[in-house]
Amino acid sequence: MATQDAVFAGSVPALYDRMMVPLIFEPYAQDLARRAALVRPRTILETAAGTGVVTRALATTVPNAHLVATDLSEPMLAFAAGRQPQGARIEWRQADASALPFDDQSFDLVVCQFGEMFFPDKVKAYREARRVLRAGGRFLFNVWDRIAENEFADVVTRSLAGVFPTDPPRFLARTPHGYCDTDGICDELRSAGFADPTVEAVEAISKAASPLDAAIAYCQGTPLRGEIEARDVTALEGATKAAATALAERFGGGPIQGRIRAFVFAATR
Repeated sequence: MATQDAVFAGSVPALYDRMMVPLIFEPYAQDLARRAALVRPRTILETAAGTGVVTRALATTVPNAHLVATDLSEPMLAFAAGRQPQGARIEWRQADASALPFDDQSFDLVVCQFGEMFFPDKVKAYREARRVLRAGGRFLFNVWDRIAENEFADVVTRSLAGVFPTDPPRFLARTPHGYCDTDGICDELRSAGFADPTVEAVEAISKAASPLDAAIAYCQGTPLRGEIEARDVTALEGATKAAATALAERFGGGPIQGRIRAFVFAATR
């Protein structure tokens, strides 16, 4: 994984939360929160919390639990903390999911939404999740399916190959949608000490008010922005327009919708 794939800074956190969260992350946050509520945890650790979409959902579905939300990115965590629901009991901590600053067996539940693909050493991060779980504790996380099963991301990626034919930006295919071998992930969980992990495919519909909104979300509200600007610092607007044109050609010029697909994993300590 390229280092810049994990850079969520500058204007990215605000755009990510305003545009990417409702576009693709909200339905999966609600799904994870519902699954978390079934565990009836008293203590929850969230890793790679980002701008807090899952954190806010957990605060609603499991209101009596003590919730510790962490992220490696201080800009993302600061943005999330600024959006904390009134009265919610959330502790915000900057932390590396591969070296958690918590005692052994501290939590009933560890949750991570679309963060595992950013961890350089996945098995190490899984071992850390297991270490901080109490006996019988649950680990819940999700990852995206391959990019071909996620229509907006696929169209945007293909459109940018036309803008940069000799060096196309591949962030979306490489990182968010590049960690989707379910058998391999289950093997990694077993290597980390989890027994009998389970996986379930979850499909949803991504909706945007316009092709341009979806294009801005992907091109300017994710680390894809850094890939575009690294190729040509003046190309961001043009690349965004090219992505919007491709989305309009595929899905129409008004409000658009496309298929998204992810996998939800569960494992017990």
